[in-house]
Amino acid sequence: MDLKRAIEITEKAFLVLIAIFTVVAMAQEVFMLIESRKVELKDLLLMFIYAEVLGMLGAFYSSRRIPIAIPLFIAVTALARLIILQGKDTDPSVLLYESGAILLICLAGWVVTRIPQDD
Repeated sequence: MDLKRAIEITEKAFLVLIAIFTVVAMAQEVFMLIESRKVELKDLLLMFIYAEVLGMLGAFYSSRRIPIAIPLFIAVTALARLIILQGKDTDPSVLLYESGAILLICLAGWVVTRIPQDD
């Protein structure tokens, strides 16, 4: 077995493992929501992140490429969730840095989607 084939097999194994762990984490989150009988915005954003990770894995398996926009969406959602979780007692400069990061990621996503794709 050559090195390239070994790396491909390892990559596929880890991607399957990531998919399994993502589904398990999502199921755990659903069970916690059922037990608490309360759904908050932070919970929805976390589930959206799980769904985007699965979508990214699905896109990779169908096209052998990961569209750069998907990880950018995940990053924006994660930062938004972080802002929501921090609460009102956080230093306002931290909020400015995080919202600036969201703006930069969105700008990067806009630029990347304007670049023609070579298929």
